[in-house]
Amino acid sequence: MPASRIERSEITGIVLAGGLGRRMSTDGQGVDKGLQPFRGRPMVQHAIERLAPQVATLLVNTNRNADRHARFGWPVIGDAIEGFAGPLAGLHAGMRHARTRYVVTVPCDSPFLPADLVERLATGLAGAHGARLAVARTREHAHPVFALVDRSLLADLETFLASGQRKIDAWYTPLGVVEVEFDDDAAFRNINTPQELSEQEPE
Repeated sequence: MPASRIERSEITGIVLAGGLGRRMSTDGQGVDKGLQPFRGRPMVQHAIERLAPQVATLLVNTNRNADRHARFGWPVIGDAIEGFAGPLAGLHAGMRHARTRYVVTVPCDSPFLPADLVERLATGLAGAHGARLAVARTREHAHPVFALVDRSLLADLETFLASGQRKIDAWYTPLGVVEVEFDDDAAFRNINTPQELSEQEPE
């Protein structure tokens, strides 16, 4: 039977800020994308401020500048897998550290994420028979880094990563997953380059 309801107290938020940020740098060497200034604050701070009210507690996943990320007031965790292995490595780290039944992930470069993201993902997951994972979707596009995940999938994820695979949708597609429809594509916009950062700067 589907769960009747997934409570906020059962969910830990994970802000994924552990990437190389090559597209955000002018020399291709990479920068800490979440720390790039956007509308007066580091971009990761926007994501934190939007996600924190939706969850019981929050973790920031990053692989550099941990002290600067810690200033936002939440525990900072690094990947257990070396080599900047991508969002699945951040999810893996968060699932290992979390103490709630569920975790929800968002990227640090999406400062417009929905204020009702977690509530809607939780409703979708609770109502889906056999599902252990909910992913946001707008029209024809799934947004796999916006996901609510049952921590019972940790062992499955570790097996997948140990095989050398890193693609997030390749991991979750064979699992019990439900896609939750959202109407606003702009809410899931990623800011990946200096040009995109400049274009989105005006309020």
